Amino acid sequence: MTSIPGRAASLRTAARIAAIGLLVGAATASLSSAAAQPAPTRASAERPLYKDPSQPVGRRVEDLLQRMTLEEKVAQMVAIWEHKDKIQTDRGDFSPAEASRNFPHGLGQISRPYDFRGVKAENAPGGAGAAGATAAAVNRTARQTAEYANAAQRWAVEKTRLGIPLLLHEEALHGYVARGATSFPQSIGLASTWDPQLLERVFSVASREMRAAGANLALAPVVDVARDPRWGRIEETYGEDPYLVGTMGLAVIRGFQGTMLPLAKDKVFVTLKHLTGHGQPENGTNVGPADVSERNLRSNFFPPFERAVKELPVLSVMASYNEIDGIPSHTNKWLLTDVLRGEWGFKGAVISDYFAIKELIGRHRMTDDLRVAAEMAIKAGVDAETPDGEAYNHLPELVRSGRVPQALIDDAVRRILTMKFQAGLFENPYVDAASADAKTATPDAVALAREAAQRAMVLLKNDKGVLPLDAGKIKRLAVLGTHARDTPIGGYSDVPRHVVSVLEGLQKEGQGRFAVDYAEAVRITRSRSWSADAVDLVPAEENRRLIAEAVETARKADVVVMVLGDNEQTSREAWADAHLGDRASLDLIGQQEELARAVFALGKPTVVLLLNGRPLSVNYLAENAPALIEGWYLGQETGHAVADVLFGRVNPGGKLPVSIARNVGQLPIYYNHKPTARRGYLFETTKPLYPFGYGLSYTSFSMSAPRLADARVKMGRNVRVSVDVANTGRRAGDEVVQLYVRDDEASVTRPVIELKRFERVTLKPGERRTVTFELKPDDLAFWNREMKKVVEPGSFTISAGPNSAELKSAKLVVED
Repeated sequence: MTSIPGRAASLRTAARIAAIGLLVGAATASLSSAAAQPAPTRASAERPLYKDPSQPVGRRVEDLLQRMTLEEKVAQMVAIWEHKDKIQTDRGDFSPAEASRNFPHGLGQISRPYDFRGVKAENAPGGAGAAGATAAAVNRTARQTAEYANAAQRWAVEKTRLGIPLLLHEEALHGYVARGATSFPQSIGLASTWDPQLLERVFSVASREMRAAGANLALAPVVDVARDPRWGRIEETYGEDPYLVGTMGLAVIRGFQGTMLPLAKDKVFVTLKHLTGHGQPENGTNVGPADVSERNLRSNFFPPFERAVKELPVLSVMASYNEIDGIPSHTNKWLLTDVLRGEWGFKGAVISDYFAIKELIGRHRMTDDLRVAAEMAIKAGVDAETPDGEAYNHLPELVRSGRVPQALIDDAVRRILTMKFQAGLFENPYVDAASADAKTATPDAVALAREAAQRAMVLLKNDKGVLPLDAGKIKRLAVLGTHARDTPIGGYSDVPRHVVSVLEGLQKEGQGRFAVDYAEAVRITRSRSWSADAVDLVPAEENRRLIAEAVETARKADVVVMVLGDNEQTSREAWADAHLGDRASLDLIGQQEELARAVFALGKPTVVLLLNGRPLSVNYLAENAPALIEGWYLGQETGHAVADVLFGRVNPGGKLPVSIARNVGQLPIYYNHKPTARRGYLFETTKPLYPFGYGLSYTSFSMSAPRLADARVKMGRNVRVSVDVANTGRRAGDEVVQLYVRDDEASVTRPVIELKRFERVTLKPGERRTVTFELKPDDLAFWNREMKKVVEPGSFTISAGPNSAELKSAKLVVED
């Protein structure tokens, strides 16, 4: 593996650092005394500069910073979650008295104010547990969260010495993760839309709902490039390609926070997750080492983060749990300081992933001392610790002992305060709690959730025109599958106001026209609780009884719709050894394939809908299902959107954001591999089951080879590329024009193809359109042997097509 520069110096051991801490003399005692005192301030009658909104943010930050004690500064670098009992009553109401007693120097942020963390189960509102909640707790409504947020901000602004407001962060992977909030398709489903404008609209709704409830910071989007489908978190990503991930990520950021600062009143800051290499862990298990070279990092994993930081005013980045070349990201100064801040010019704050600094002890086994962990993280460039301040609470003593420079604290707090000023919190810390519920899950938001689900579905197979279904030719429709009724919406979800199941959507479709029969068919797990540790599979004998019943239901039907796949337990984040979510197999779990074989044997027109979090090796379905749709998780409007697509009101136009492997033995299977990869196997092909970018339609399209405005260009010049696309079928539909580049002559090996542009277009029958792209020099650049980003003169193959496997090409020559 290529050695990464700037990391040759070894980490100090816990014993050595502890020994240094004992060498505290008179000078250090003097520093301690000085740091404990408030800095001189202006006359009390004069309004502090930092409270004057007419002043530039930079001046306000510096004025406030020089007034703060060391303890007040460190307080801004920590959050609270597990120990919310220190700021709450027994019933979970915010308590100014408790907050002042436990946090006399203030507090930087509250982790997930919508949940009832820190409340004893017997005092929590009863009901089914949800993400982040205390066991058996129902989380707060939007109004309750807004009231809690207002109470917390009132304490911070009015009851602390300097009145510094709070950052309130929430999860928002595919919509605001909160009770009653709008739930959109899971990230990998949103990626399947290949529609950045749609994502911008989706996350504008999410930000609106979050800000209405008092939140101002989203722990999203995930812009990890995901290259291992065994990894349970692949559902949280936008796929395997750096350009697609980066483009969709930019759209998400524009939706959440806009393109300019300060934040508008209905916007929230984003947090880019997770820097980096998280999406290709060793053996596919969460937080595994990322065994990748610097060139691989710079070519594939860095670009989505770099584009976001350079193109939009991003002020928060989260470090990843994993290690690269033996260095965990939370201790990686080269990654967080040299590259992120030095090379890319990032001016915002780096925040830790949940418990990640503590995991330098328990998981990475680098030390057994939280003080050492805190020192390593702050020196690497981590500015704030979440979800609680377990390690960073020790920073004052580390500064006084001389182990951590005061300047590092000042730099971190400077960045955190900048976020708070840019969010407008010093002038407008409160929200209108009375209107929070009314601003949540509004009719336009629900309609958008339905549209997003429609556009996310990928048609993988449609033999003999089974789809779309003709309601006039159906007397009885059989709906099979436990998740047709109990419809999953994916990880990082709470409970929306209503999830439209597949069964509900098809029953509504059939009203007054045809009968709908339901059979559970196969149960996958006893529960589908994402947060529960245990995953109990349903015994085969129980499922075989259900299969027999389902076959009899299907036998009486004219058409069968079968829902198969995963749920929130069988593909999810493995956040602990007792809470796993990665898998060694990509096959359908349990007796689902047995069900499919029995139903297909009936010879009925059958549609298989996959609802799942990871790309599955559905070889049997690909060969035998009359019609197959990849739905991923489609959000709260699943049933309505499925009915829209199955009955032809909507023509599916989604495309796969990942390659689908035939089996785990093919992994890795990502499309942009090197020329020496994929030579061949005995008795097996190296081709994926379905390629990256693949997706069918109810109509047909033709696409021309790319036309170059100039076949030869000088170095540094842009290249205009045009592609003609036509709808050659009888229905209006969507096609995604995909443009790929191959460097034919380079001083280091290059991928066989790389996605560089795409556009989703809607065409009427017979309509033809020319799509034009502008390739820039950076689209032809790569990292050379000296690890410099360059464009080398020579030949390039420019290709276009409807997916990564069906391409037409033209040649471009770049001249010196």
